Amino acid sequence: MTVQTAVALEEHVARTAERVAAGRRGAVVVGAVRGDECAFGGAAPDTLFEIGSVTKTFTSLALAALAVRGQLALDRPLAGLLPAGTAVPVRGDRPIELGHLACHLSGLPALPPGLLPRTLRPPADPYAHCTQEVLLDALGRTRPRSAPGSRFRYSNLGVALLGLALTRHTGQDFAALIRAEITGPLGMTGTGTAPAAGSAARLAPGHSFTGRARPPWHTAAMSPAGGLYSTAPDLLTFALAQLGDAPERLRPAIALTHATTHPVGRGTTAHPGWFGMRTPRGRGGHRVLFHNGGTGGYRALLAVAPEPRAAVVVLSATARGVDRHGFALLDHLTRT
Repeated sequence: MTVQTAVALEEHVARTAERVAAGRRGAVVVGAVRGDECAFGGAAPDTLFEIGSVTKTFTSLALAALAVRGQLALDRPLAGLLPAGTAVPVRGDRPIELGHLACHLSGLPALPPGLLPRTLRPPADPYAHCTQEVLLDALGRTRPRSAPGSRFRYSNLGVALLGLALTRHTGQDFAALIRAEITGPLGMTGTGTAPAAGSAARLAPGHSFTGRARPPWHTAAMSPAGGLYSTAPDLLTFALAQLGDAPERLRPAIALTHATTHPVGRGTTAHPGWFGMRTPRGRGGHRVLFHNGGTGGYRALLAVAPEPRAAVVVLSATARGVDRHGFALLDHLTRT
């Protein structure tokens, strides 16, 4: 990432990091891009965090990369990419397609049925035992809540199945798929399904909302929905790719994820891996693409505004929301 740093941007980023960190025990890192300027605030920029559902932007971009090369299509039915004999639920006349999974239009529930016990206190590592077999068994016991393609329903299960379909089609595991299609071409050496060799010490210890220590999650077959680790510099590199600074091989795939859109409601749209909205007209009316994420001990936000060329990443090692602070920073950057 070859960018210059502006003092004014550094100040805004530093203030945002201070606001996010107030009252939290865990590390916080904030990064931002405005034009050709870049700045970081908070803990060491190369600190590692779990990024939760921000992972979905990577899984969906991998689908788009395969699609623009003609290896898959967004309208490819899921059933033909799963193991023989897998029971895939049907509702209506249209099968569940890969694009439905990427945009949360499959009608599938948020999680595999029966995955989490019905207790007041969720398990510390809730997805550790969700193997491929558990995932596919749960799929066979599921009835879509709506016909595929007809209604938005956020589904971690759906994106986990998308990841499984992609790995089976390519013959790679999820970590290798993301490395081959995205992090390798972009030079994102700090992003993966586990801390790279020698970098485990840079993982910020996670904390609950109240500040209690929380262990890292092992997401198993749910990894495509929320299993990546990353750093603020890596995520800003990914953001810059969304703003046009991508290798030629990735540009058509990124364009596909931005252009494929479905209304969600109240001015919000769903894209493969992203949510979209517009800032108020009085503040520019700029399009913003974003996704947030959360695990037992972490929260993350990645938001990009392509037209004014601005982006924000906020990473917290405490399970308290960061969206308000991140969007406030992005709003400032798109108005100045």
